[in-house]
Amino acid sequence: MSVKFQEETVRTVTGGGKSEDLVHRVGERLTGGNTAAGYLQAYLLQLQKNPLRTKMLTSGVLSGLQELLASWIAHDVGKHGHYFSSRIPKMSLYGMFISAPLGHVLIGILQRIFAGRTSLKAKILQILASNLIVSPIQNVVYLTSMAIIAGARTIHQVRATVKAGFMPVMKVSWVTSPLCLAFAQKFLPEHTWVPFFNIVGFFIGTYVNTHTKKKRLEALRKRYDQRRDPGYEKRDFP
Repeated sequence: MSVKFQEETVRTVTGGGKSEDLVHRVGERLTGGNTAAGYLQAYLLQLQKNPLRTKMLTSGVLSGLQELLASWIAHDVGKHGHYFSSRIPKMSLYGMFISAPLGHVLIGILQRIFAGRTSLKAKILQILASNLIVSPIQNVVYLTSMAIIAGARTIHQVRATVKAGFMPVMKVSWVTSPLCLAFAQKFLPEHTWVPFFNIVGFFIGTYVNTHTKKKRLEALRKRYDQRRDPGYEKRDFP
């Protein structure tokens, strides 16, 4: 009787109208509900049916969004007075055609080598292989691509960028990669690893990109003031 009373009360209060049904259907589509029609389930299904294409689209969107978000946080306005710059489509192309295929291949090889091996020793070896082989390759390609996107046109310029940024980026990788890989080993199916690492990389990359933009803008302000005033003394900037 109590269950029936509760159900009748809820129907009386909410009215059971079409608007509530619409809200329910939208919630199901967003969260997946108890069916396979949710966006998350649809994404995972596409990830299984078309893994490389889905990873490329995911990485392209996240890379472009990362650049836009970092520009907004750092107040890095372009020539036309807004945050959308030519770097955003370039970053999207990098994520789609370089980062995603590279991660697909490298992590796929890593998964095949350790397929079916669930012992603690195998998991530790997989983490070491990821940090000592996979991450260095990905970071070198990332820094090379960022140098070219930033305007480097000679091998010397690219090499200098990679040399300057390699160890700082690797230190970040050595802190985050073991934790992320251990989490993936424990909780995630293997076909979701690359998108998971892309999402983690999105937050880390946004932070690093924002920090780099702020330093560059501060250096430009100082240089501008020094040119205007030879007796310039260090002061705070807005």
